Amino acid sequence: MDIESIREYVIQKPFVTEGFPFGEDTLVFKVNEKIFLLAGLDHTPLQFNVKCDPDKAIELREEYPENILPGYHMNKKHWNTIVVNGTITTKLLKEMIDHSYTLVNKTKKK
Repeated sequence: MDIESIREYVIQKPFVTEGFPFGEDTLVFKVNEKIFLLAGLDHTPLQFNVKCDPDKAIELREEYPENILPGYHMNKKHWNTIVVNGTITTKLLKEMIDHSYTLVNKTKKK
């Protein structure tokens, strides 16, 4: 996946907005005004951060130690940085994006 395909996948989800609140090099996706995905546009290979259940985050980091890292500039218990270099399948990338979206969307204000 590249940033364009990630954007196309993410933006079709309900209530998602995108923007550049941290500068032109970081594309941010929110659901109900809460961040669920950040992508660094100045990294090669592409890297993005997603929220993750803490236990699942540890499992993923152990299975993909070079490609799934503690969240860069984020709460490392709840966020992973994903390095997109072809090692992780598109299916798993989408699952991690969906998981982040669901976690953040559950915490919306009522």
